[in-house]
Parts: sequence; C-alpha cells; structure tokens
Amino acid sequence: MLADATYAGGVKPEPEARKQQVFSITSAATSQSEEIGGREKRYAISMGIRTICFVGCVAIVTTTSMPWSLFGWLLLVGALLLPYTSVILANAGVRKKGAGPSPFDDEPAGEIEPPKPTALPGE
Repeated sequence: MLADATYAGGVKPEPEARKQQVFSITSAATSQSEEIGGREKRYAISMGIRTICFVGCVAIVTTTSMPWSLFGWLLLVGALLLPYTSVILANAGVRKKGAGPSPFDDEPAGEIEPPKPTALPGE
C-alpha cells in the first residue's frame, strides 16, 4: 500500500535547493591503476634502452678501435645515467587535474546569511 502511494505521486520531489550538483565522469582524473600501469610501462621501456646501451658498450669497446670505442664509452655513460632518470620519471607521474570544480572553491549557490539580531526581552 505504501509502494502504491510512492509510485502514484504520493512522494514529493526534492526542492531545487536540495538537489546536488552532478559532475561529468570525463572531468575525473586518471585512475590510480592506469597511472601505475603507465609508470611501469615507461620504466620498462627505459630499462630496455639501458640494457641495449650496456650490451652495445661491451660489444663496441671490446671489438673496435679507438674512434668507435668512444661511442661505446658514451653508451656506458647512458647505461649508468638511465636508472636514475627512469626512477625520477616513473615516480613523477603525469596526473592530470580534472576539469570539474575544485573542492576548495567557493560554493556556486551563494553564501549563508548571518542571523538577524533579535531584541532581548526587557530592552
């Protein structure tokens, strides 16, 4: 019987002032699992480049003469610097700020008015 009254229009809709603002899901930032996956992918790619640099260094320095062996030593420097830069870039992350409203901004609905002063009895 109560359900009949509800669906027959017995329940009043919320007043406009009580309705909450709805935010679009497209304004949400990237999820943490997607962000971590992106970091892991960038880190794995840079560690692959580091491995190629190290193997190239060993191959070039041990098999070639002086002009090409300088390139091998540069590959060694790259292999030594890449772990540092990879960790820094992986931990930096690229978290995009959502386009939605900030929780720290003022309310768009307006401000609450201060209470009006009332006269005390006997004044």
